[in-house]
Amino acid sequence: MKRGLTFLLALSLLGCNIPPLDEEPAEALPSVAALPDLGEAPELTNDIWLNTETPLRLADLRGKVVLIDMWTFG
Repeated sequence: MKRGLTFLLALSLLGCNIPPLDEEPAEALPSVAALPDLGEAPELTNDIWLNTETPLRLADLRGKVVLIDMWTFG
């Protein structure tokens, strides 16, 4: 019973925030984020890399989309 009421409450709250399809939004979001230029990225200086044969360097990654997931051994 509690789950059903929670679902109906969430559904009604979400439904209140959806504008009709024929209306334009009040403000358009900026197309470009205003982020500061912090200069060049520092060189990667890690000694240990997983799943690579050689250490990674920024020059080797130039022009590629890179996601670096950093974590530590506990």
